[in-house]
Amino acid sequence: MYKIFIVEDDKGIADGIVSCLGNWGMEGRPVSDFMKVIEEVNEYEPHLIIMDITLPYMGGYHWCQEIRKTSSVPIIFISSATDNMNIVMAINMGADDFIAKPFDQSVLIAKVTALLRRTYDFSQSSATLEVGGAVLNTNNNTISFNGKEADLARNEYKILLTLVQNKNKVVSREKLMEALWETDSYVDENTLTVNVGRLRKTLESIGLKDLIKTKFGVGYILED
Repeated sequence: MYKIFIVEDDKGIADGIVSCLGNWGMEGRPVSDFMKVIEEVNEYEPHLIIMDITLPYMGGYHWCQEIRKTSSVPIIFISSATDNMNIVMAINMGADDFIAKPFDQSVLIAKVTALLRRTYDFSQSSATLEVGGAVLNTNNNTISFNGKEADLARNEYKILLTLVQNKNKVVSREKLMEALWETDSYVDENTLTVNVGRLRKTLESIGLKDLIKTKFGVGYILED
């Protein structure tokens, strides 16, 4: 059974999420002490975290950064602050997805199950893929180039893998969103843009500048 940790200070919303998850065969546990989020995460060892941005004492951004120091557990932010800046901040802080309040329970379940599926059920091959002089290692989600290596976050890896598998072809934004979230029905396009931006910065850190090119109005292309 998947365990979902809920960091939400509105008890009604938190209890509603627990009930909804239970209906889909998942276990939900709300945080009990907003000063001890890290301790409770480490004790519970959840498969996924649902976290509000505005919280007592420390905000969701703070806790996301702290969690990311030791864990790659998937994190979904929920917030009524739905402007582009908050979405960008959420992704840059290490979140995997963002849901705007108020949300339909079907949207929540769709995002949770898709994220769990791609995190824990995705079977990686043992091959390495080459493109543009770089090597993508599908065993450990790293990219290497000229003796330098960078770790890829989950979404960065999925984007790059899709582009490498379709190298020299334009990959539409819709196809990338489907590869990331297995649906494009509930995804804000800004979320994809932010993830591509993060991937580009990671690639630039090892000397791979302009490896991914934008085809405006269409999508992206990775040319060998």
